[in-house]
Amino acid sequence: MESKSLDRELIFASEQGDNERVQKLIQEGASVDFKDENGRTALMAATQKNQLEVVKLLLEAGSDVNTRDITQLTPFICSGANGFHEILSVMLKYGADLNSVNRFGGTALLPSSEKGYLKTVQACLDAGVPVNHVNNLGWSALHEAVILGNGGRLYSNIIENLVEAGADVNLPDRDGKSSLQHAAALKQEKVVKILNKKYEEKNLHIISAKTFYKEDCYEEAISEINKGLENDSTNLDFYFYKGYCLQELKKYEEALTEYNKALALNPNDLDFYFYTANCLRLMNKPEEALGEYDKASDLNPNETFYRYHKSNYLRELGRHEAAVVEMDKLLSMLPHRYDYSFHKANSLRSLGRHQEAIETIEDAIANDPTNPLYHQHKEQSIALLQEHQD
Repeated sequence: MESKSLDRELIFASEQGDNERVQKLIQEGASVDFKDENGRTALMAATQKNQLEVVKLLLEAGSDVNTRDITQLTPFICSGANGFHEILSVMLKYGADLNSVNRFGGTALLPSSEKGYLKTVQACLDAGVPVNHVNNLGWSALHEAVILGNGGRLYSNIIENLVEAGADVNLPDRDGKSSLQHAAALKQEKVVKILNKKYEEKNLHIISAKTFYKEDCYEEAISEINKGLENDSTNLDFYFYKGYCLQELKKYEEALTEYNKALALNPNDLDFYFYTANCLRLMNKPEEALGEYDKASDLNPNETFYRYHKSNYLRELGRHEAAVVEMDKLLSMLPHRYDYSFHKANSLRSLGRHQEAIETIEDAIANDPTNPLYHQHKEQSIALLQEHQD
């Protein structure tokens, strides 16, 4: 078989998680550094599909964790942005650049904080990824967790971790607003207490469970939560922590059961629809996951959090038409959120609708003229439009 055919087959086998075939192809001389037309190496393909064992094989064969695809994404940052903390932890042993950034200027810590990937945030902080790094939108990881989070159980834990690691609660964004000010404006009362270091967990079972899960001792954490449930089966926090630990054990059906028990007790606790959606995503059930976001949005049409995270997931799935629809709904609700315009423009560009992408990003520039990310995006879209016209 020709060398390029071997190389392309390696990318395909890596994406499929075919360990045996990956090993054989490497032995036959396939290059782990070969890139396809999108700049993806076999390592990037395996990372995108969360193929942990294949990632290990490729790293042992010398694959580079810091090589970039055409979107300037590295396998290391990709693992952080998708919450694949097991892959991220392995990559740290193979020379991952903790200071490397994506095309938005964010380290692996920022997208994991934004999307609610608690264990990935913990792994980044433990490794020494800078906690106060600011991306091209002017946000730190703490800004992202506050502004793009919902102040619920999961995001509160992430924010606690960031604060404990030295996150600056008074660091201003491009509008001069700190994470603390954003949290107060968003009425995230628990988060405000955490940022002011005035929050203290009082339930001894939860305190103990959190200590265990930080050390990846999930069975022990679940045992503590079960003791708490014996005393109080109406405390929804117990169902969150138990479900979360079950997720980390990859017992997804059991995790869903716990989240749904909480929803049976209080169907209006929208937090749990986010947890069920995340769990279904891990189970590779996209339609069901999207349905969970919709349930939360239907219960509170004025809540933007679930629609935003649905749009994120749609982009990950490559469903950019649907993502644009969600972004339009969000912009009709919050026209001043020019980061939404930026995400919409990205989807339009992915669809090849470059003129619309330029018009969308121009609206963001008109309202935030000094933001370098918006200007960069416009220039890239203009170049793509000219290339298409030629």
